[in-house]
Amino acid sequence: MLIGASFFLIWVYIFKTLKIISPVVVFFLVVQAITCLGQKQLVLLKGETVMLRLRAGDDFVFRLKGSKDKRVSYVNNLLPGAVVTHRDTVPFDKIERIYFRKSRFYNRLGGALVVFGVGLFLIDQINTTLIQGEDASLDQGVTTFCMSAVGVGLPMMLIKKKSQRITYKYRLLTVDKNSVFYLPDPNANFSPFQDN
Repeated sequence: MLIGASFFLIWVYIFKTLKIISPVVVFFLVVQAITCLGQKQLVLLKGETVMLRLRAGDDFVFRLKGSKDKRVSYVNNLLPGAVVTHRDTVPFDKIERIYFRKSRFYNRLGGALVVFGVGLFLIDQINTTLIQGEDASLDQGVTTFCMSAVGVGLPMMLIKKKSQRITYKYRLLTVDKNSVFYLPDPNANFSPFQDN
């Protein structure tokens, strides 16, 4: 919003100083500023929880009802009841499944267990060899605990949900900036003229 307004003011200043401002140019600049504000998002909702958020330009992998083929495309535009891909317009009620990778709490917990198990084993080996000055050896209790942590954590870290079937619990919705499900793009307020 701030970027569109600043560009509008810059162009108005340039045209006024050059004395070539016209109503057509002003109309063009106003439309350009308004389109910066109108970015829609496609959200996958489970109840009132956002499971997936897609913006224009994001990859969109889906399967239609009655088909066994995955379609790989990108979001070109969003309509109230459909998504426009690079080849066609797909209504929400024709989509059976959406493919995406989403990290969940148990994935992060599994990664922490793997790092903890490997780290504890390395700390034990460094303690045995460098600090105590003994030969490298495996302590039965530490090794059992580290292997258990890695054995439990590795599947938790690697098992990720790859797709979601659209059922009565899950629904697709196009949201704009007036919706409670809308999340502003963190890169939208970037200006090349600001100090970073």
